[in-house]
Amino acid sequence: MTVKQQLHQQCETFLNKRLEVIQNTISDIEKALTSETKSTAGDKHETGRAMLQLEREKAGQQLAELQKQFLVLNKINISQNHSTIALGSIVYTTQSNYFISTGVGEVVYNDDTFFAISLGSPIARLLVGKTINETFKFRDKEITITKII
Repeated sequence: MTVKQQLHQQCETFLNKRLEVIQNTISDIEKALTSETKSTAGDKHETGRAMLQLEREKAGQQLAELQKQFLVLNKINISQNHSTIALGSIVYTTQSNYFISTGVGEVVYNDDTFFAISLGSPIARLLVGKTINETFKFRDKEITITKII
């Protein structure tokens, strides 16, 4: 399995775990909403339902954001190598290594650590369009791109 296939798979696994957590949260909220019965303390009941509705909305927003991340990840052609940094590029620099994909954070392949970052992240905006041996400044540090896959 290539480095790109492995990193892509790790990102997908991470997103699937988050999806499972969000789906379980939504299911639990739905169960709580249907099991709520009107009590003599009517205001308390209405407040509880309102809080559950807010939690359901929040979980729905998280689900929508996660679906966007899946769409971005699915756009990546893992068999394509890049000479210019774009979505799907693996970038080695003098500071850190990056997988331009979706913002899931740190992923490891063999002994190398990569940061899976989205195109909208500050570092990705600096990297996109650059090629090997180009330099850029990030947080007052000069960083050189050493390899792109």
